Amino acid sequence: MTVFDDLVGQEQAAAVLRRAAAAGAEALAGGRGAGMTHAWLFTGPPGSGRSEAAQAFAAALLCPDQGCGHCDMCHQVAVGSHPDVETVRPQGLSYSVKQTRELVLRASGAPTLGRWRVILFEDADRSTEAAANALLKAIEEPPPRTVWLLCSPSPDDMVITIRSRCRVVTLRTPSTAAIAHVLATRDDVPVEMAEFAARATQGHVGRARRLALDDEVRRRRGAVLSLPRTLTGVGECVDAAERLVKTSSEDADEATTHLNESETTELRKIYGEGSSGKGLNKGLVRGGAGAIKDLEDRQKSRATRIKRDSLDVALLDLVAFYRDVLAVQFGAEVELSAEDRRADLTALARSSPPEDTLRRIDAIMLCRERLAANVNPQIAIEAMTLSLWRPRL
Repeated sequence: MTVFDDLVGQEQAAAVLRRAAAAGAEALAGGRGAGMTHAWLFTGPPGSGRSEAAQAFAAALLCPDQGCGHCDMCHQVAVGSHPDVETVRPQGLSYSVKQTRELVLRASGAPTLGRWRVILFEDADRSTEAAANALLKAIEEPPPRTVWLLCSPSPDDMVITIRSRCRVVTLRTPSTAAIAHVLATRDDVPVEMAEFAARATQGHVGRARRLALDDEVRRRRGAVLSLPRTLTGVGECVDAAERLVKTSSEDADEATTHLNESETTELRKIYGEGSSGKGLNKGLVRGGAGAIKDLEDRQKSRATRIKRDSLDVALLDLVAFYRDVLAVQFGAEVELSAEDRRADLTALARSSPPEDTLRRIDAIMLCRERLAANVNPQIAIEAMTLSLWRPRL
């Protein structure tokens, strides 16, 4: 079993990466290394496994056997402890130029163990324009043993100057059968539950795993999919919008509260708070206050991102629901993500024409665009729920 065996439904991409890892080993041995390059861009729809593919490739580059999956090198990359692999995960809404310059400086160092220095940059599309320009300079003139692995949903999400200097690896949406097989064999999920989770998430491996293993995730999905039949008036639309926004805020609070406290406590310790000795606490006053303010700003940005991502998951579930309604209306023989709510699908399909279903889908997609543009979530969701209730207004 190699590191590429964990990539669900990505046989073509895995073959490309295997050949590149072999070329990398050839380059290290003094050969031409044709097929290996210093900058890669992993793209694909959400849940396709962009980060997992990049991590597998990093392990293959650092493993003497090109990703055997069982040596110390492969294990260290998998658990995030390899000294020559730095994984960057933007916590907030964007990744700043200051952070990028610090990253570029760290990337310029020689590899500790003599093979490659790998920078795995998840959600690289979150880089600001200035950050992208700083990153471009590093990619244009990289150190001889540094490899950049950038991840982005689409090549178009990256500035063209960066995109043109990267080799693009395109991942596809895994099939329902492939995801269900992985859940059943690797996560010990019962077959029926695995098939339900794979079908409900429409090719998103991570969400399928959470849906299969977490009762609370299933409860929240059920609450979202029950929303269409509750929209019977203006008041109900406002209430439904409030529930969605409140749930996303609770998700953000749950995900960040403990982490925020631990980060703040650790930073205060660094600047001497609670220590004894003359002059130690002056550090907190002089430099610590500013550092804590910067940390609080990053934490606030992270909470906003989690809230937005939680809302987006709910909206995508609604899009899939109305897509299923459209399929029922046209009698299409396709797999339904909300097969478990067949009665609701049928009732809505009979109560309105396909044109209204398309208008409802458009309303949800417009809401996603507004949220991405920082429109107040309550206002954006209320406008959407009103359109779902009366799509022709």
